[in-house]
Amino acid sequence: MSAIIDEAVRPAPPHHQESHPRMTSRRRRTRTSLTSVLVLLALAVGGYALHTAGVLAPDAEAAPGPSTASAASDAPTIEAEPGATGTSRASSPAQPQDGAQSQDGAQPTGTATARADAATARAQLGALPVKGKAPATGYDRVADFGTAWLDVDHNGCDTRNDVLARDLTAISRQGPCRVLSGTLVSPYTGARIDFVRGNTTSTLVQIDHVVALENAWRTGAQQLSQQEREALANDPENLFAVDGHSNSQKRSGDAATWLPADKAFRCTYVEHQVSVKSSYRLWVTPAERDAMTRILRNC
Repeated sequence: MSAIIDEAVRPAPPHHQESHPRMTSRRRRTRTSLTSVLVLLALAVGGYALHTAGVLAPDAEAAPGPSTASAASDAPTIEAEPGATGTSRASSPAQPQDGAQSQDGAQPTGTATARADAATARAQLGALPVKGKAPATGYDRVADFGTAWLDVDHNGCDTRNDVLARDLTAISRQGPCRVLSGTLVSPYTGARIDFVRGNTTSTLVQIDHVVALENAWRTGAQQLSQQEREALANDPENLFAVDGHSNSQKRSGDAATWLPADKAFRCTYVEHQVSVKSSYRLWVTPAERDAMTRILRNC
């Protein structure tokens, strides 16, 4: 009986006592492994989220510059020049240099102005009455158009000195008005003349009425008032300083009977004639109109 009791209370064999610590250690390792996996998983998920947000982007992309599309939108657009080959220009406008042809094909200012003047003259010529000349009976330069030369603009200088000062270069004066010397390139011939005032030299440079006063008298000036005729005789639009030979040769001729020897100046000459006749309500003869039309057609 005692043997049975002793057997019942006898401790378990040693191998049963040693199995428990091993199982505990395995459980701990399992928990540690699981924790590590969870931590790694959390780090992986967090890293993916940060990468997606761009926080962990490579250094080369960390501070990107403007995109190609954005940079292109800020720069002026480059487009081909209309009608040009191998050239381009920015779409933002640029001012052309003075006297140069603009990039869009516009004519230089001087040429454009000349064409506008010719177009104006053609329109004015078309509006002028056309009829024959009236008789020159009673024509008197001083009585009808005033003494040569008046000071109609009241600047203190007579018209002759005003025109000499305008048309000559390198002038010298006596007082505020009197031109003593200067250089003229005659618009009628292109010849250079050194002007020196004097009894035998002053006539080398003369002041020509583009619309001769006798011609004006015979084409409507008889109907003007004295004041209007004096204004016509002293109007800068109707006056050029020229070589004396051309002025003497022209006399009272109109465009049908006399034109400047320098063909390059004929457009300007006829434009002035038309302008003066239009301003003072004068008319043209049929031959005069035809000659003016022929000149202006080529201007």
